[in-house]
Amino acid sequence: MSDLALCLFLFFLANCVSSVPTKEQFRSCLSTISKTPNNLANHTSDSRLLTASSRSPSPSSSFLNLNFTSLKPILTLKPKSESEIKKSILCSKKLGVQVRTLSGGHDYEGLSYLSLTPFIIVDLVNLRTININLTEETAWIQSGATLGELYYKIAKTSKVHAFSAGICPSVGVGGHISGGGFGTIMRKHGLASDNVVDARLMDVNGRILNRKTMGEDLFWALRGGGAASFGVVLSWKVKLARVPEKVTCFISQHPMGASMNKLVHRWQSIGAELDKDLFIRVIIDNSVEGGQRRVKTTFQALFLGGVDRLIPLMNQKFPEIGLRAQDCSEMSWIESIMFFNWKSGQPLETMLNRDLRYEDLYFKAKSDFVQKPVPENVFEEVTKRFLEKETPLMILEPLGGKISEISETESPYPHRRGNIYNIQYMVKWKVNTVEEMNKHVTWMRMLYDYMTPYVSASPRGAYLNYRDLDLGNNTGSKASFEDARIWGEKYYRGNFKKLGLVKGKIDPTNFFRNEQSIPPLF
Repeated sequence: MSDLALCLFLFFLANCVSSVPTKEQFRSCLSTISKTPNNLANHTSDSRLLTASSRSPSPSSSFLNLNFTSLKPILTLKPKSESEIKKSILCSKKLGVQVRTLSGGHDYEGLSYLSLTPFIIVDLVNLRTININLTEETAWIQSGATLGELYYKIAKTSKVHAFSAGICPSVGVGGHISGGGFGTIMRKHGLASDNVVDARLMDVNGRILNRKTMGEDLFWALRGGGAASFGVVLSWKVKLARVPEKVTCFISQHPMGASMNKLVHRWQSIGAELDKDLFIRVIIDNSVEGGQRRVKTTFQALFLGGVDRLIPLMNQKFPEIGLRAQDCSEMSWIESIMFFNWKSGQPLETMLNRDLRYEDLYFKAKSDFVQKPVPENVFEEVTKRFLEKETPLMILEPLGGKISEISETESPYPHRRGNIYNIQYMVKWKVNTVEEMNKHVTWMRMLYDYMTPYVSASPRGAYLNYRDLDLGNNTGSKASFEDARIWGEKYYRGNFKKLGLVKGKIDPTNFFRNEQSIPPLF
Protein backbone atom coordinates (compact mmCIF):
# COMPACT_ATOMS: atom_id res chain seq x y z
CA MET A 1 0.00 0.00 0.00
CA SER A 2 2.84 2.37 0.86
CA ASP A 3 4.47 1.68 -2.55
CA LEU A 4 1.20 2.56 -4.29
CA ALA A 5 0.89 5.80 -2.30
CA LEU A 6 4.47 6.72 -3.19
CA CYS A 7 3.83 6.05 -6.88
CA LEU A 8 0.68 8.18 -6.83
CA PHE A 9 2.56 11.00 -5.08
CA LEU A 10 5.40 10.90 -7.64
CA PHE A 11 2.86 10.87 -10.48
CA PHE A 12 1.11 13.90 -8.97
CA LEU A 13 4.42 15.69 -8.46
CA ALA A 14 5.51 15.00 -12.02
CA ASN A 15 2.26 16.44 -13.36
CA CYS A 16 2.62 19.51 -11.16
CA VAL A 17 6.18 20.10 -12.33
CA SER A 18 5.31 19.58 -15.99
CA SER A 19 2.43 22.08 -15.70
CA VAL A 20 4.67 24.92 -14.51
CA PRO A 21 5.13 27.43 -17.35
CA THR A 22 8.65 27.81 -18.67
CA LYS A 23 10.48 31.08 -19.11
CA GLU A 24 10.04 30.67 -22.88
CA GLN A 25 6.27 30.44 -22.46
CA PHE A 26 6.28 33.54 -20.29
CA ARG A 27 8.42 35.46 -22.75
CA SER A 28 6.11 34.37 -25.56
CA CYS A 29 3.13 35.71 -23.61
CA LEU A 30 4.89 39.02 -23.01
CA SER A 31 5.65 39.27 -26.72
CA THR A 32 2.01 38.57 -27.60
CA ILE A 33 0.79 41.34 -25.31
CA SER A 34 3.45 43.78 -26.55
CA LYS A 35 2.39 46.09 -29.34
CA THR A 36 5.79 46.02 -31.01
CA PRO A 37 8.67 43.52 -30.98
CA ASN A 38 10.99 46.21 -29.64
CA ASN A 39 9.10 46.32 -26.32
CA LEU A 40 9.84 42.65 -25.75
CA ALA A 41 13.50 43.05 -26.68
CA ASN A 42 13.94 45.90 -24.25
CA HIS A 43 12.02 44.01 -21.61
CA THR A 44 14.05 40.82 -21.69
CA SER A 45 17.37 42.60 -21.86
CA ASP A 46 16.42 44.57 -18.75
CA SER A 47 15.46 41.44 -16.86
CA ARG A 48 17.55 38.98 -14.88
CA LEU A 49 16.16 35.59 -15.85
CA LEU A 50 16.25 32.81 -13.28
CA THR A 51 15.10 29.31 -14.25
CA ALA A 52 14.42 26.24 -12.14
CA SER A 53 18.10 25.37 -12.25
CA SER A 54 19.10 28.79 -10.95
CA ARG A 55 19.65 29.66 -7.34
CA SER A 56 16.68 31.47 -5.85
CA PRO A 57 17.62 35.09 -5.14
CA SER A 58 17.72 35.91 -1.44
CA PRO A 59 18.19 39.67 -1.12
CA SER A 60 18.20 39.72 2.68
CA SER A 61 19.84 36.30 3.20
CA SER A 62 17.52 35.91 6.15
CA PHE A 63 14.58 33.65 5.40
CA LEU A 64 14.18 30.68 7.67
CA ASN A 65 11.56 28.31 6.31
CA LEU A 66 10.86 29.20 2.70
CA ASN A 67 14.54 29.40 1.84
CA PHE A 68 14.63 25.62 2.20
CA THR A 69 11.25 24.91 0.57
CA SER A 70 10.62 27.75 -1.91
CA LEU A 71 10.40 27.05 -5.62
CA LYS A 72 12.77 28.96 -7.89
CA PRO A 73 11.21 31.88 -9.76
CA ILE A 74 10.33 31.19 -13.38
CA LEU A 75 12.01 34.50 -14.12
CA THR A 76 12.78 37.86 -12.57
CA LEU A 77 11.69 40.97 -14.42
CA LYS A 78 13.13 44.43 -13.88
CA PRO A 79 10.63 46.64 -15.70
CA LYS A 80 11.53 50.14 -16.79
CA SER A 81 7.95 51.20 -17.38
CA GLU A 82 4.56 50.70 -15.80
CA SER A 83 3.30 49.07 -19.00
CA GLU A 84 5.79 46.24 -18.45
CA ILE A 85 4.35 45.63 -14.99
CA LYS A 86 0.90 45.38 -16.54
CA LYS A 87 2.16 42.77 -19.02
CA SER A 88 3.71 40.73 -16.23
CA ILE A 89 0.43 40.72 -14.26
CA LEU A 90 -1.71 39.79 -17.26
CA CYS A 91 0.65 37.00 -18.33
CA SER A 92 0.85 35.68 -14.78
CA LYS A 93 -2.94 35.46 -14.65
CA LYS A 94 -3.07 33.78 -18.06
CA LEU A 95 -0.40 31.20 -17.19
CA GLY A 96 -1.55 30.61 -13.60
CA VAL A 97 1.54 31.81 -11.74
CA GLN A 98 2.00 34.14 -8.80
CA VAL A 99 3.62 37.58 -8.77
CA ARG A 100 6.09 38.58 -6.08
CA THR A 101 6.78 42.32 -6.07
CA LEU A 102 10.25 43.25 -4.84
CA SER A 103 10.97 46.78 -3.64
CA GLY A 104 14.00 46.52 -1.36
CA GLY A 105 14.01 42.84 -0.42
CA HIS A 106 13.84 43.35 3.35
CA ASP A 107 10.70 41.31 4.05
CA TYR A 108 11.69 39.46 7.22
CA GLU A 109 10.23 36.19 5.94
CA GLY A 110 11.20 36.63 2.30
CA LEU A 111 7.64 36.88 0.98
CA SER A 112 8.66 39.41 -1.69
CA TYR A 113 10.96 36.92 -3.43
CA LEU A 114 10.08 33.37 -2.27
CA SER A 115 7.01 31.21 -2.84
CA LEU A 116 5.72 27.67 -2.47
CA THR A 117 3.80 27.95 -5.77
CA PRO A 118 5.12 28.80 -9.28
CA PHE A 119 5.92 32.50 -9.46
CA ILE A 120 7.76 35.36 -11.09
CA ILE A 121 9.49 38.27 -9.39
CA VAL A 122 8.76 41.83 -10.48
CA ASP A 123 11.78 43.76 -9.21
CA LEU A 124 11.00 47.49 -9.10
CA VAL A 125 14.65 48.55 -8.92
CA ASN A 126 14.41 50.55 -12.17
CA LEU A 127 11.31 52.44 -11.02
CA ARG A 128 12.64 54.68 -8.28
CA THR A 129 12.10 58.28 -9.38
CA ILE A 130 11.56 60.81 -6.58
CA ASN A 131 9.90 64.19 -7.25
CA ILE A 132 9.86 66.71 -4.39
CA ASN A 133 7.50 69.69 -4.27
CA LEU A 134 8.64 72.09 -1.56
CA THR A 135 5.72 74.43 -2.19
CA GLU A 136 3.31 71.65 -1.23
CA GLU A 137 5.86 70.05 1.12
CA THR A 138 5.15 66.69 -0.54
CA ALA A 139 7.01 64.07 -2.57
CA TRP A 140 5.97 61.50 -5.16
CA ILE A 141 8.11 58.39 -4.73
CA GLN A 142 8.17 55.36 -6.99
CA SER A 143 8.01 52.13 -5.00
CA GLY A 144 11.42 50.89 -6.17
CA ALA A 145 13.21 53.71 -4.32
CA THR A 146 14.92 53.03 -1.00
CA LEU A 147 14.63 55.12 2.14
CA GLY A 148 18.27 56.14 1.68
CA GLU A 149 17.59 57.42 -1.83
CA LEU A 150 14.57 59.34 -0.58
CA TYR A 151 16.42 60.87 2.36
CA TYR A 152 19.38 61.82 0.17
CA LYS A 153 17.09 63.56 -2.35
CA ILE A 154 15.28 65.44 0.42
CA ALA A 155 18.57 66.54 2.01
CA LYS A 156 19.90 67.81 -1.32
CA THR A 157 16.69 69.79 -1.81
CA SER A 158 16.05 71.26 1.65
CA LYS A 159 17.78 71.64 5.00
CA VAL A 160 14.52 71.83 6.94
CA HIS A 161 12.51 68.91 5.56
CA ALA A 162 12.47 65.18 6.30
CA PHE A 163 10.19 62.18 5.97
CA SER A 164 8.98 60.20 8.96
CA ALA A 165 10.17 56.65 8.25
CA GLY A 166 12.81 54.10 9.21
CA ILE A 167 16.55 54.41 9.66
CA CYS A 168 17.82 51.57 7.43
CA PRO A 169 18.80 53.22 4.10
CA SER A 170 18.49 50.10 1.93
CA VAL A 171 14.88 49.36 2.93
CA GLY A 172 12.48 49.72 -0.01
CA VAL A 173 9.91 52.48 0.22
CA GLY A 174 7.11 50.30 -1.17
CA GLY A 175 6.96 47.66 1.55
CA HIS A 176 8.02 49.95 4.39
CA ILE A 177 5.22 52.46 3.91
CA SER A 178 2.54 49.85 3.30
CA GLY A 179 3.38 48.09 6.58
CA GLY A 180 3.33 51.16 8.81
CA GLY A 181 6.88 52.48 9.01
CA PHE A 182 8.56 53.18 12.37
CA GLY A 183 11.23 55.88 12.57
CA THR A 184 13.01 58.34 14.82
CA ILE A 185 10.58 61.23 14.27
CA MET A 186 7.38 59.18 14.45
CA ARG A 187 6.50 60.49 17.92
CA LYS A 188 6.32 64.00 16.42
CA HIS A 189 5.08 63.26 12.90
CA GLY A 190 3.49 59.78 12.96
CA LEU A 191 4.32 56.62 11.04
CA ALA A 192 5.34 56.64 7.38
CA SER A 193 1.86 55.35 6.47
CA ASP A 194 0.25 58.18 8.44
CA ASN A 195 1.86 60.64 6.04
CA VAL A 196 0.61 59.18 2.74
CA VAL A 197 -1.73 61.56 0.89
CA ASP A 198 -2.12 59.70 -2.42
CA ALA A 199 -0.99 56.51 -4.14
CA ARG A 200 -1.03 54.92 -7.58
CA LEU A 201 -1.96 51.23 -7.60
CA MET A 202 -2.06 48.72 -10.46
CA ASP A 203 -4.82 46.20 -9.82
CA VAL A 204 -5.29 42.60 -10.93
CA ASN A 205 -6.64 43.75 -14.32
CA GLY A 206 -3.75 46.11 -15.02
CA ARG A 207 -5.76 49.26 -14.28
CA ILE A 208 -3.92 52.15 -12.62
CA LEU A 209 -5.92 53.72 -9.79
CA ASN A 210 -5.21 56.80 -7.69
CA ARG A 211 -6.81 57.85 -4.42
CA LYS A 212 -9.83 59.35 -6.18
CA THR A 213 -10.48 56.42 -8.51
CA MET A 214 -9.69 53.63 -6.04
CA GLY A 215 -11.91 55.03 -3.29
CA GLU A 216 -11.19 55.76 0.35
CA ASP A 217 -11.54 52.17 1.59
CA LEU A 218 -8.78 50.82 -0.65
CA PHE A 219 -6.64 53.89 0.03
CA TRP A 220 -7.14 53.19 3.74
CA ALA A 221 -6.04 49.57 3.29
CA LEU A 222 -2.80 50.46 1.53
CA ARG A 223 -1.62 52.60 4.45
CA GLY A 224 -0.51 49.88 6.86
CA GLY A 225 -2.39 46.85 5.58
CA GLY A 226 0.36 45.43 3.40
CA ALA A 227 -0.16 46.65 -0.17
CA ALA A 228 0.98 43.36 -1.74
CA SER A 229 -2.44 41.90 -0.90
CA PHE A 230 -4.22 44.36 -3.16
CA GLY A 231 -2.03 44.95 -6.21
CA VAL A 232 1.24 46.67 -7.09
CA VAL A 233 1.70 50.15 -5.65
CA LEU A 234 3.57 52.05 -8.34
CA SER A 235 4.19 55.22 -6.36
CA TRP A 236 3.30 57.05 -3.17
CA LYS A 237 2.62 60.72 -2.54
CA VAL A 238 3.75 61.61 0.97
CA LYS A 239 3.71 64.61 3.23
CA LEU A 240 7.15 65.86 4.22
CA ALA A 241 7.92 66.88 7.80
CA ARG A 242 9.48 70.14 8.93
CA VAL A 243 12.62 69.66 11.03
CA PRO A 244 15.14 72.10 12.54
CA GLU A 245 18.39 72.73 10.66
CA LYS A 246 20.17 71.29 13.69
CA VAL A 247 19.06 68.29 15.73
CA THR A 248 20.83 66.62 18.65
CA CYS A 249 21.81 62.97 19.09
CA PHE A 250 23.39 61.02 21.91
CA ILE A 251 24.37 57.46 22.76
CA SER A 252 24.68 56.18 26.32
CA GLN A 253 26.01 52.62 26.79
CA HIS A 254 26.04 50.60 30.00
CA PRO A 255 26.67 46.96 31.00
CA MET A 256 23.52 45.12 32.05
CA GLY A 257 23.16 44.71 35.77
CA ALA A 258 21.01 45.81 38.69
CA SER A 259 21.56 49.53 38.10
CA MET A 260 20.96 49.21 34.36
CA ASN A 261 17.77 47.21 34.95
CA LYS A 262 16.50 50.12 37.03
CA LEU A 263 17.42 52.56 34.25
CA VAL A 264 15.57 50.53 31.62
CA HIS A 265 12.64 50.17 33.99
CA ARG A 266 12.56 53.96 34.42
CA TRP A 267 12.69 54.44 30.63
CA GLN A 268 9.64 52.20 30.26
CA SER A 269 7.64 54.62 32.39
CA ILE A 270 8.61 57.79 30.56
CA GLY A 271 9.67 56.91 26.99
CA ALA A 272 6.19 57.30 25.54
CA GLU A 273 5.40 60.36 27.66
CA LEU A 274 8.40 62.51 26.81
CA ASP A 275 8.26 65.64 24.66
CA LYS A 276 7.29 64.67 21.09
CA ASP A 277 10.60 66.12 19.88
CA LEU A 278 12.52 63.49 21.85
CA PHE A 279 12.95 59.88 20.74
CA ILE A 280 14.97 57.53 22.96
CA ARG A 281 15.18 53.86 22.07
CA VAL A 282 16.86 51.03 23.98
CA ILE A 283 19.09 48.41 22.35
CA ILE A 284 20.05 45.28 24.28
CA ASP A 285 22.76 43.12 22.71
CA ASN A 286 26.04 41.34 23.38
CA SER A 287 29.65 42.47 23.28
CA VAL A 288 32.91 40.65 23.91
CA GLU A 289 35.32 42.17 26.41
CA GLY A 290 38.57 40.43 27.31
CA GLY A 291 37.37 37.29 25.59
CA GLN A 292 34.25 37.21 27.76
CA ARG A 293 30.69 37.66 26.47
CA ARG A 294 28.75 40.47 28.15
CA VAL A 295 25.30 41.96 27.72
CA LYS A 296 25.09 45.70 27.26
CA THR A 297 22.32 48.26 26.97
CA THR A 298 22.48 51.28 24.70
CA PHE A 299 20.23 54.33 24.85
CA GLN A 300 20.18 55.92 21.39
CA ALA A 301 18.39 59.23 21.01
CA LEU A 302 17.32 61.95 18.61
CA PHE A 303 16.04 65.35 19.73
CA LEU A 304 14.48 67.78 17.26
CA GLY A 305 16.29 70.79 18.66
CA GLY A 306 19.57 71.98 20.10
CA VAL A 307 21.54 70.68 23.05
CA ASP A 308 20.60 73.82 25.00
CA ARG A 309 16.96 72.63 25.08
CA LEU A 310 17.74 68.94 25.45
CA ILE A 311 19.82 69.04 28.65
CA PRO A 312 17.20 70.84 30.81
CA LEU A 313 14.53 68.50 29.43
CA MET A 314 16.57 65.41 30.29
CA ASN A 315 17.43 66.75 33.75
CA GLN A 316 13.73 67.20 34.41
CA LYS A 317 12.33 64.00 32.88
CA PHE A 318 15.18 61.47 32.89
CA PRO A 319 17.92 62.67 35.27
CA GLU A 320 18.89 59.06 36.08
CA ILE A 321 20.80 58.78 32.80
CA GLY A 322 23.12 61.65 33.79
CA LEU A 323 23.29 63.24 30.34
CA ARG A 324 25.85 66.03 29.86
CA ALA A 325 26.30 68.49 27.01
CA GLN A 326 29.63 66.86 26.06
CA ASP A 327 27.78 63.56 25.56
CA CYS A 328 25.67 65.11 22.77
CA SER A 329 26.31 65.96 19.14
CA GLU A 330 24.45 68.54 17.08
CA MET A 331 23.98 67.69 13.41
CA SER A 332 21.56 67.91 10.49
CA TRP A 333 18.59 65.54 10.28
CA ILE A 334 20.20 63.57 7.42
CA GLU A 335 23.35 63.19 9.51
CA SER A 336 21.20 61.77 12.32
CA ILE A 337 20.22 58.91 10.00
CA MET A 338 23.93 58.18 9.55
CA PHE A 339 24.36 58.43 13.33
CA PHE A 340 21.66 55.81 13.97
CA ASN A 341 23.38 53.53 11.47
CA TRP A 342 26.71 53.89 13.29
CA LYS A 343 28.16 55.63 10.22
CA SER A 344 28.75 59.17 11.48
CA GLY A 345 31.31 61.07 9.43
CA GLN A 346 30.91 58.92 6.31
CA PRO A 347 29.84 60.55 3.02
CA LEU A 348 26.10 61.02 2.59
CA GLU A 349 26.39 59.02 -0.62
CA THR A 350 26.60 55.96 1.65
CA MET A 351 22.82 56.36 1.88
CA LEU A 352 22.55 55.37 -1.79
CA ASN A 353 24.00 51.89 -1.23
CA ARG A 354 21.06 49.55 -1.89
CA ASP A 355 23.07 46.53 -0.72
CA LEU A 356 23.65 47.75 2.83
CA ARG A 357 22.66 44.67 4.87
CA TYR A 358 23.83 42.22 7.49
CA GLU A 359 26.99 40.59 6.16
CA ASP A 360 26.74 36.82 5.81
CA LEU A 361 24.15 36.57 8.56
CA TYR A 362 20.81 34.78 8.70
CA PHE A 363 18.25 35.83 11.26
CA LYS A 364 14.88 35.21 12.84
CA ALA A 365 12.85 38.10 14.22
CA LYS A 366 9.66 38.50 16.23
CA SER A 367 7.83 41.47 17.74
CA ASP A 368 5.65 42.55 20.66
CA PHE A 369 3.81 45.59 21.95
CA VAL A 370 4.09 46.52 25.62
CA GLN A 371 1.27 48.27 27.48
CA LYS A 372 2.67 48.52 31.00
CA PRO A 373 6.25 48.47 32.31
CA VAL A 374 7.86 45.05 32.42
CA PRO A 375 9.14 44.08 35.92
CA GLU A 376 12.86 44.64 36.53
CA ASN A 377 13.53 40.94 37.12
CA VAL A 378 12.46 40.18 33.55
CA PHE A 379 15.54 41.97 32.23
CA GLU A 380 17.69 39.90 34.58
CA GLU A 381 16.32 36.77 32.91
CA VAL A 382 16.78 38.31 29.45
CA THR A 383 20.43 38.94 30.33
CA LYS A 384 20.94 35.29 31.29
CA ARG A 385 19.36 34.11 28.05
CA PHE A 386 21.38 36.54 25.94
CA LEU A 387 24.61 35.11 27.32
CA GLU A 388 23.67 31.80 25.64
CA LYS A 389 23.91 33.32 22.14
CA GLU A 390 26.56 35.15 20.16
CA THR A 391 24.36 37.74 18.45
CA PRO A 392 20.95 38.19 20.10
CA LEU A 393 19.21 41.56 19.93
CA MET A 394 16.26 43.38 21.45
CA ILE A 395 15.25 46.87 20.34
CA LEU A 396 12.68 48.75 22.42
CA GLU A 397 11.16 51.67 20.47
CA PRO A 398 9.00 54.25 22.28
CA LEU A 399 5.52 55.02 21.02
CA GLY A 400 3.18 57.72 22.27
CA GLY A 401 3.07 61.26 20.90
CA LYS A 402 1.45 61.62 17.47
CA ILE A 403 1.07 57.82 17.14
CA SER A 404 -1.29 57.72 20.12
CA GLU A 405 -3.28 60.73 18.95
CA ILE A 406 -4.50 58.86 15.86
CA SER A 407 -7.46 56.49 16.18
CA GLU A 408 -6.65 52.78 15.84
CA THR A 409 -9.21 52.59 13.01
CA GLU A 410 -7.80 55.57 11.08
CA SER A 411 -5.47 53.16 9.26
CA PRO A 412 -4.92 49.38 9.37
CA TYR A 413 -2.04 49.85 11.85
CA PRO A 414 -3.91 49.60 15.20
CA HIS A 415 -1.25 49.71 17.92
CA ARG A 416 -1.95 53.25 19.09
CA ARG A 417 -3.11 54.59 22.45
CA GLY A 418 -2.31 52.31 25.37
CA ASN A 419 0.90 50.90 23.88
CA ILE A 420 4.05 52.37 25.39
CA TYR A 421 6.69 50.69 23.24
CA ASN A 422 7.39 48.03 20.63
CA ILE A 423 9.90 45.20 21.03
CA GLN A 424 11.82 43.77 18.11
CA TYR A 425 13.56 40.50 18.96
CA MET A 426 16.25 39.11 16.69
CA VAL A 427 18.84 36.36 16.70
CA LYS A 428 21.47 35.96 13.95
CA TRP A 429 23.76 33.19 12.77
CA LYS A 430 26.23 32.58 9.95
CA VAL A 431 25.78 28.97 8.80
CA ASN A 432 22.74 28.32 6.59
CA THR A 433 21.80 24.76 7.58
CA VAL A 434 18.54 23.34 8.91
CA GLU A 435 20.28 22.26 12.13
CA GLU A 436 21.72 25.70 12.81
CA MET A 437 18.41 27.34 11.94
CA ASN A 438 16.44 25.09 14.28
CA LYS A 439 18.83 25.74 17.16
CA HIS A 440 18.50 29.52 16.93
CA VAL A 441 14.80 29.61 16.10
CA THR A 442 14.05 27.38 19.09
CA TRP A 443 15.97 29.78 21.32
CA MET A 444 14.02 32.72 19.89
CA ARG A 445 10.67 31.02 20.39
CA MET A 446 11.54 30.20 24.00
CA LEU A 447 12.40 33.86 24.69
CA TYR A 448 9.15 34.92 23.01
CA ASP A 449 7.18 32.44 25.14
CA TYR A 450 8.90 33.72 28.28
CA MET A 451 7.77 37.29 27.50
CA THR A 452 4.11 36.29 27.11
CA PRO A 453 2.85 37.51 30.54
CA TYR A 454 4.45 40.94 30.09
CA VAL A 455 3.19 42.08 26.69
CA SER A 456 -0.13 42.84 24.98
CA ALA A 457 -2.76 40.11 24.92
CA SER A 458 -6.13 39.16 23.40
CA PRO A 459 -4.67 39.24 20.85
CA ARG A 460 -0.95 39.47 21.42
CA GLY A 461 0.07 42.28 19.06
CA ALA A 462 2.69 42.06 16.30
CA TYR A 463 4.11 44.55 13.80
CA LEU A 464 3.67 43.72 10.12
CA ASN A 465 7.06 45.09 9.06
CA TYR A 466 8.68 42.61 11.46
CA ARG A 467 6.82 39.80 9.70
CA ASP A 468 6.68 36.48 11.54
CA LEU A 469 5.30 33.28 9.97
CA ASP A 470 5.29 31.63 13.40
CA LEU A 471 2.03 33.52 13.94
CA GLY A 472 0.32 31.50 11.19
CA ASN A 473 0.07 31.41 7.41
CA ASN A 474 -2.28 30.89 4.49
CA THR A 475 -2.41 27.76 2.36
CA GLY A 476 -3.23 28.20 -1.31
CA SER A 477 -5.62 30.43 -3.22
CA LYS A 478 -8.63 29.24 -1.19
CA ALA A 479 -7.22 30.49 2.10
CA SER A 480 -9.95 30.84 4.71
CA PHE A 481 -10.50 34.29 6.19
CA GLU A 482 -11.51 32.69 9.50
CA ASP A 483 -8.30 30.67 9.61
CA ALA A 484 -6.28 33.79 8.76
CA ARG A 485 -7.72 35.64 11.74
CA ILE A 486 -5.28 33.67 13.90
CA TRP A 487 -2.39 35.75 12.58
CA GLY A 488 -4.28 38.66 11.00
CA GLU A 489 -5.73 40.05 14.20
CA LYS A 490 -2.28 40.08 15.80
CA TYR A 491 -1.11 42.54 13.14
CA TYR A 492 -4.34 44.47 12.59
CA ARG A 493 -6.66 43.77 15.56
CA GLY A 494 -10.23 44.84 14.69
CA ASN A 495 -9.15 46.26 11.33
CA PHE A 496 -8.60 42.80 9.86
CA LYS A 497 -12.25 42.35 8.90
CA LYS A 498 -12.34 45.61 6.95
CA LEU A 499 -9.13 44.62 5.16
CA GLY A 500 -10.80 41.36 4.11
CA LEU A 501 -13.83 43.22 2.76
CA VAL A 502 -11.60 45.60 0.77
CA LYS A 503 -9.68 42.61 -0.59
CA GLY A 504 -12.94 40.98 -1.65
CA LYS A 505 -13.80 44.00 -3.79
CA ILE A 506 -10.44 44.76 -5.43
CA ASP A 507 -9.13 41.19 -5.85
CA PRO A 508 -12.01 38.71 -5.39
CA THR A 509 -10.13 35.78 -6.97
CA ASN A 510 -7.22 36.28 -4.52
CA PHE A 511 -4.65 36.58 -7.31
CA PHE A 512 -2.31 38.77 -5.23
CA ARG A 513 -1.51 36.41 -2.41
CA ASN A 514 1.30 35.06 -0.27
CA GLU A 515 1.68 33.14 2.96
CA GLN A 516 0.40 36.12 4.98
CA SER A 517 -1.73 38.10 2.53
CA ILE A 518 -5.27 39.22 3.33
CA PRO A 519 -7.83 36.61 2.17
CA PRO A 520 -10.96 38.05 0.50
CA LEU A 521 -14.12 38.40 2.58
CA PHE A 522 -17.53 38.80 0.96
